[in-house]
Amino acid sequence: MSAQAVRNYDDAGILPPTERSETGYRRYTPLHAQALRAFLALRRGHGHQQAMELMRAVHRGDLESAYRLIDTAHVALLAERDTRTESATALGTLSTTTPATANGRPLTVGELARRLGVHPATLRTWETEGILRPKRNRATGYREYGPDCVRDAEIARQLRRGGYLLSQVARFLDSLREAGGADALTAFLDSWQDRLTTRSRNLLAGAAQLDAYLTMLDRTRQRPSAT
Repeated sequence: MSAQAVRNYDDAGILPPTERSETGYRRYTPLHAQALRAFLALRRGHGHQQAMELMRAVHRGDLESAYRLIDTAHVALLAERDTRTESATALGTLSTTTPATANGRPLTVGELARRLGVHPATLRTWETEGILRPKRNRATGYREYGPDCVRDAEIARQLRRGGYLLSQVARFLDSLREAGGADALTAFLDSWQDRLTTRSRNLLAGAAQLDAYLTMLDRTRQRPSAT
């Protein structure tokens, strides 16, 4: 790390207040070194901006805000982990004998409803929830369900029969579309799990370095001043 980077972190409030020598040079102590270790470790799990805000909160004595930032990161990670688990579970429940999607012309809402054995209003509800994304015929304005939309509808029917909520079905289909298919989704979910594990470890490592810094900070503040 360059000396200028350390000065920048100092000026940004990432490090505790720095004393100056008679000639104006900054004097850093082991406390500053641990603050820098904590910030760099926090940055890997929280990102640069949030890690900086966290260290600033510590240095202005606002530990409540610092702890809230940490808690927020863990809540967000848990929500992402739950979404990934939902998608993996949903993928595992899909039948391997899903009927082939329609080839040729798109289906109307009535035709797709009959194919699935559901009411047309159900398909409109799924569209509102983001599960289906039918196109509109330019001439008539009617909904048209192409092969991809029919596939999504068939998947949605299976998942709904399995007890999945509409929001869960929508999240699964978003993941499926992003990955580009079931096989690609399997690889995507594996990669996603690796990223979650890495972030969890990074959050733990950041918390450990921050705890070490807070311990040093407490000892420094409790130390009697020289008279």
